[in-house]
Amino acid sequence: MSPLIAREMTAADKFADPDWTAEGVPRARVALERLRTLWFNTGTLCNLACGHCYIESSPRNDRLVYLSRADVRSYLDEIAVLGLGTDEIGFTGGEPFMNPDIVAMLTDSLEADYDVLVLTNAMRPMMKHADELLALNDRHGARLTLRVSLDHYRRERHEEERGPRSWKPAVHGLRWLCDQGFNVDVAGRLRWGDEEAALREGFAALFKREGIRVDAESPKRLVLFPEMDANADTPEITTACWSLLDVRPQDMMCATSRMVIKRKGAAEPEVASCTLLPYTDAFRLGASLAASLGEVALNHPHCSRFCVLGGGRCSV
Repeated sequence: MSPLIAREMTAADKFADPDWTAEGVPRARVALERLRTLWFNTGTLCNLACGHCYIESSPRNDRLVYLSRADVRSYLDEIAVLGLGTDEIGFTGGEPFMNPDIVAMLTDSLEADYDVLVLTNAMRPMMKHADELLALNDRHGARLTLRVSLDHYRRERHEEERGPRSWKPAVHGLRWLCDQGFNVDVAGRLRWGDEEAALREGFAALFKREGIRVDAESPKRLVLFPEMDANADTPEITTACWSLLDVRPQDMMCATSRMVIKRKGAAEPEVASCTLLPYTDAFRLGASLAASLGEVALNHPHCSRFCVLGGGRCSV
């Protein structure tokens, strides 16, 4: 029997059992090696409603409500108490700069000596915090990185995904960050079928034309994400797949990271195993970091398509 699931299996047959694939083969699991990165989803509200947003962020989606400064502080305290050796704090959304506590949360994380990564579309919500960001960069610039979403080097592709009139303010915000000396990465998408080399070449030409100081050849500075489609056919990942595919479980995101979310109507935040799966009950790990430190079963299409087969990681 092949370690990869037979193609005739339906999506409903797959990924249901945390221990066994639909063919009755042991499912792959990933142990937490070390909590290198703790992500905070600041809320799913966003100034944009992108066509293929994995988390369905929009100006109306508040399925994940705003985290507060106190929420973030409590998890930073728990990291210290448990001695988890965490290096990096990540902030994602939605658009993190729509959260009214975002600057305070960044400040607390930086003052606790963590590296901080913020995922943003670099549009008006970010620019409204320009003075505060400049002050943070003056004090902590070596440890603060902003990763700007620019889906493609062609305006029409980016706006196909993010809507009309989304290109110009994003490029303006990206250029402003570079001009002010921030550490800046860019996140692009592979959804249009470009070869990676051609995509990097196109971004390099854009960056040169716009005066954006980002190295398009660096996989860290320009991150190109594989597509996610939970309805697309993708193989289940078995324990045999690690050697078959020549990938290591310790290189998966869930081996080094967790994400804090707060569901609408919930009394307190909780920890999810993955930045990609905030709505899936199977990946809810409890309210504390202490409860989240076990293994994760790879029983979702994103585990296969994005992480194992696509090699995607939200943090580098």
